Amino acid sequence: MAMKKGLGRGLDALFESYKEETGMTNYEKALVQEIRITDIDPNPDQPRKQFDEEGIQELAESIKVHGVVQPIIVKQTEDRYMIIAGERRWRAARAAGNVSIPAIMMNLNEEQIIEIGLIENLQREDLNPIEEAQGIKKLVDKLNLTQEEAAERLGRSRPAVANALRLLNLSGRIQEYLLENRLTAGHARTLLSIGDEKLREEAAKKIIEKDLNVRDTEKLIKNLNAENKKSKKGKEKPSYITEIEAGLEESLGTKVQIIPGAKKGIIEIEYYSNEDLERIIDRVSAQKGK
Repeated sequence: MAMKKGLGRGLDALFESYKEETGMTNYEKALVQEIRITDIDPNPDQPRKQFDEEGIQELAESIKVHGVVQPIIVKQTEDRYMIIAGERRWRAARAAGNVSIPAIMMNLNEEQIIEIGLIENLQREDLNPIEEAQGIKKLVDKLNLTQEEAAERLGRSRPAVANALRLLNLSGRIQEYLLENRLTAGHARTLLSIGDEKLREEAAKKIIEKDLNVRDTEKLIKNLNAENKKSKKGKEKPSYITEIEAGLEESLGTKVQIIPGAKKGIIEIEYYSNEDLERIIDRVSAQKGK
């Protein structure tokens, strides 16, 4: 699969930076070596936790014919090696019956390993939405980055990073649905517009049971929110108010509630961190500038 364009520094740039730091020349020739597959272990902090076994078998068949075209990246840990990038190739080579695999050995620190592992998977678009969100959060926490800095490193927009991290505000049950590919990121972002966690989980079950697409999910959640507000306040909001709320939620990417009154009303906009607040302010400012 072709690498995703515009993805930050990218692996090649990271490796070039590493070569400059170490002053190495003839880098690939010096470090590419055959390492026994049984001497290599996966990285326990690898962002991707689930692998497509059918895809690995297809790659294994290709390896039987063409060999491993691109070396994996490893780090030596005492008398063994840990995979930094290329676990899928390692799994496929093992399935193909290979005894060894070409590898480049790099002495990277923990932060570099996290960054390379995340970028490799994002470039191949292999990560589940929750795996991606967890990987980005680990990158942010380990490197003490702002969301804007993380977005720059990954070649993503700041709203895209903020929206990915917001998925971690979902309950563990709903995150499991995402990990199992029973829900998509589009479903999950729509679920975030429900303020009540119990109601979110009920909606998630209905989405799965009825196999709803995102558009139908939006309609379902709009009705659930309206019913929930009606039961709490004893009367339903005018339809134009709920439509405005839905429009604001879509525009701002967060839960919005309008509480109308006889002489004045209140608009409540939820945010989940200082970074999320800044993102919302940027969205509002951008709309004002149009």
